[in-house]
Amino acid sequence: MSEKEMSFWDHLEEFRWTLIRIIIAVIAFSVVGFIVIPKIFDTIILAARSSDFITYRFFEKASKYIPFLPDFSADSFSVEMLNINMTTQFMTYISTSLAFGVLCTIPYILYELWRFISPALYDNEAKGVKTAFGFGGVMFIIGCMVGYFIVFPLIFRFLITFELSESIENMISLDSYMNNFYTLILIMGLVFELPLVFWLLSKLGLIYRPFFRKYRRHAVIGSLLAAALITPSGDPFSLFVVTIPIYMLWEISAFMVKKEPPEEQEDEDLPAIFE
Repeated sequence: MSEKEMSFWDHLEEFRWTLIRIIIAVIAFSVVGFIVIPKIFDTIILAARSSDFITYRFFEKASKYIPFLPDFSADSFSVEMLNINMTTQFMTYISTSLAFGVLCTIPYILYELWRFISPALYDNEAKGVKTAFGFGGVMFIIGCMVGYFIVFPLIFRFLITFELSESIENMISLDSYMNNFYTLILIMGLVFELPLVFWLLSKLGLIYRPFFRKYRRHAVIGSLLAAALITPSGDPFSLFVVTIPIYMLWEISAFMVKKEPPEEQEDEDLPAIFE
């Protein structure tokens, strides 16, 4: 049966099977996560608590040439994890395995969603949606990587070394670490979807390239404010490091949108949203 001949209930049934296939895929990869998470938990998820983490080593080497960088020397940072709840380690094991399953299934999820909606689209619309799905998935992964390698370790290191009083010893619980780990990486993944949002707005005829030229100075201030919200540490170095990728998203968005609004265009000549 073709897409045009399918009834509402046929569409609903097809959508139900799409969800079922996605759930099965997530469960399957989560089972893989149950197996591999204990082997990678210390070396990947808890890596930021060690002075051997790749980001710390990079800035330690860079500080030899850039004098204003914070101290990232290998012998000045060590964090011991603490568990104060009997179920925390088990629940962290479960949630991390599920997160692993969802992350590994993202390409398949996008494929299933594309498979579900593509029969209802015209060729030009299908091309645009396919591009949006692919670009959005890639940008989300890049954002998560920025969160993992830059945002989270810098914030974590600042907060864990901050001292209000020398009589207070910093100790971090497992659930506190994991909550901040998930939150900051997810936030960065979502922030990196901004170019896709602007691209869609441009396709709708709401935003064009002159908008980005006009509000570039505002974008710099907005990037600083967003970085300040994401990095509560407040130190200039972390603020600068987080501001740069956020502002770069603005420039990438400016490159992706339409150059100029059409001066005159009849209704019948209006392009499709995803042309």
